[in-house]
Amino acid sequence: MTRTATVHRTTRETDVSITIDLDGTGRAEIATGVAFFDHLLTSLAHHALFDLSVATRGDLDVDDHHTVEDTALVLGQAIAEALGDRSGITRFGDAAIPMDEALARCAVDAGGRPYAVLDLEFGTERIGSLTTQNVPHALEAFARTAGITLHLSARGGNDHHVAEAAFKALARALRAAAAPDSRRTGIPSTKGTA
Repeated sequence: MTRTATVHRTTRETDVSITIDLDGTGRAEIATGVAFFDHLLTSLAHHALFDLSVATRGDLDVDDHHTVEDTALVLGQAIAEALGDRSGITRFGDAAIPMDEALARCAVDAGGRPYAVLDLEFGTERIGSLTTQNVPHALEAFARTAGITLHLSARGGNDHHVAEAAFKALARALRAAAAPDSRRTGIPSTKGTA
């Protein structure tokens, strides 16, 4: 059984195509037009061991908001489709990731309940061409369409490190939560449904 998905979404503001393989090797081909966001998604794929292809064309002449948000929405949808009914997964995952002075902590529940609690501390308005406001916004959008509960916090003195540590922590937590549980059959819930 392959745990892959391809999702394409087109609006007046963006055109997003994403393919994901949850049982990959961390290969990433990312092109959103927002270089630092590309870097974060590449890091996510690498540390989650997801093969990830992202191609986004957005209205960057306006700003980076629609491009980042819509990419996150489609990524979440792709993960949800790749997980299917979530049978046989570990469901929960957590990670603490240091990056120099920054520390990120993440816990996820991939059981189908969308929620996000985010506590990310940024000191500047931008990291390269990525607006720092859009980092938590993208993560919330991603959690909603992925059907995951996401708790993520990150602190540090360098915004690049804070954002990157956050995405690495998310990656490791997702990797653990999405991993097959060899002892589990069916959906990992006492309800018997996601």
